[in-house]
Amino acid sequence: MTPTSHPSSSADLSGSETQSSVADRLENGYGGAGEATRSSDTLLINEQSRLLEAGGKRIFKFGFGQSPFPVFDPAVQALAEHAAEKAYLPVQGLPALREQVARFHSDTDHVSWNPERVVVGPGSKLLLFALMKSLPEADILIPAPSWVSYAPQARMADQRAVKLEASFETRWQITPEQLEAYCVENPRRLKLLILNAPGNPTGLSFDMQTQKRLASVARRHGVLVLADEIYGQLHHRGEHRAFALDYPEGTVTTSGLSKWCGAGGWRLGVMHVPAELGTELFARILGLASETWSSVASPVQYAAITAYTRTPELDAYIERQRIVLSEIGQWCAARLNEANVRTHAPDGGFYLFPDFEAHRESLAARGITTSAELTARLLEDAGVALLPGSAFGCRPDQLTVRLAYVDFDGSALMKSEQTILEQATTTTLIQGIIAIVEWLNHGHKS
Repeated sequence: MTPTSHPSSSADLSGSETQSSVADRLENGYGGAGEATRSSDTLLINEQSRLLEAGGKRIFKFGFGQSPFPVFDPAVQALAEHAAEKAYLPVQGLPALREQVARFHSDTDHVSWNPERVVVGPGSKLLLFALMKSLPEADILIPAPSWVSYAPQARMADQRAVKLEASFETRWQITPEQLEAYCVENPRRLKLLILNAPGNPTGLSFDMQTQKRLASVARRHGVLVLADEIYGQLHHRGEHRAFALDYPEGTVTTSGLSKWCGAGGWRLGVMHVPAELGTELFARILGLASETWSSVASPVQYAAITAYTRTPELDAYIERQRIVLSEIGQWCAARLNEANVRTHAPDGGFYLFPDFEAHRESLAARGITTSAELTARLLEDAGVALLPGSAFGCRPDQLTVRLAYVDFDGSALMKSEQTILEQATTTTLIQGIIAIVEWLNHGHKS
């Protein structure tokens, strides 16, 4: 008997046609959604810099914003001591850790954190997304410039991302008047305003009066505020003002260990949701956590209890970082301003947001009219890795970049009492700033 013919050909069995068909279906199915889920620009520049270095090119690494300092040593020791912990911990987080986190932020930020309203997550990044995903239909108000992941996360959460443009003149921050105008024009929709201070990519914070006015507008219009305060402990003068001080009933605050504790790879973030926001939102966030990350790694949570316990040693560790970052940031900003690159001196963290507008004509003569072209040429010609302002929501033709001034040996600077900018560990960073200025002034390849 002749076997019954099968509709698949030998080409089908090889998988090539099936694979192509699946790829086509995926492309058609995504439509315009790809932008929301492409790789983060900050991670991409880090990988690109590594590849160029592997090829023998000298790279000044100002692109990726990772703390240059070592993890707080007592926390490292605690991690080793708890390495054998293997149990799944509560979704909300280890109770002892939540207690310590609440105590830490209540003490350092002078706000009231309730441990029963604290959520521990695998980095603050997922906590931000969990909040957006747990909201009913909302407008996510995002200043431009702002961190690269806010807008993609809003779209992934099926929310509407709304850009509020800032400028050099407003210190790259939105104004109370902007928020007021948007609320008046869109009175019915729920609104979540994201504020990051000290900011990424700017290194800047609101002054107290502006923050209070923003809080007043948010309160009047029922705007929910997400205060991303991951850099709060690294305010250079130790003067971080938590947004919850001015709007406690409507501010969800996030932080974590990645910046002030140097533990980005530990992936531990915290969130506080005030009781005034009710039980439904909080339950939704915990439900999302339960169905996704389940719980943060047990050894890390136990070690984090030590990290969040204030001691003279911890205070000195944080203060030394502030001193180092302030001195380097002030020097970098001053040097760029001398080269007619407008740069606000930073308030905290380790970022600058230089504006090359004064050089627009000379840059255009070299075929550079966008921030992406500017950073591409600086990387190619001078070996300086930066991120374009367009990655942070700015218009492509704005000649802005983010500069992460972390290309130095933080471990060495933590131990030394010498003048920071005269030590060998900062030589590469200084040379990188000089490379930008020389490229800008002379246009020759380094």
